[in-house]
Amino acid sequence: MSGNMKQLTTEEAAHALGITTSRVRQMIRAQQLPATRFGKAHLIYEKDLELVRERPIGRPPKVDDKLSAKKRGRKAV
Repeated sequence: MSGNMKQLTTEEAAHALGITTSRVRQMIRAQQLPATRFGKAHLIYEKDLELVRERPIGRPPKVDDKLSAKKRGRKAV
């Protein structure tokens, strides 16, 4: 990697993405966001934020929501 590329801390990355530092660390562990370990900290290249910037917000929907509701004895919406 080139020496002129800006690296961010998890806090700076979280601020830039509008999410928590915990979520940034989760994405690093899930290998969704590349990062380099520097002691106990992670450093993230600013350009790599684009890999996760357009991600959907919130939890993904359950695959079989109607079946889950049926198992619970409730009417599916």
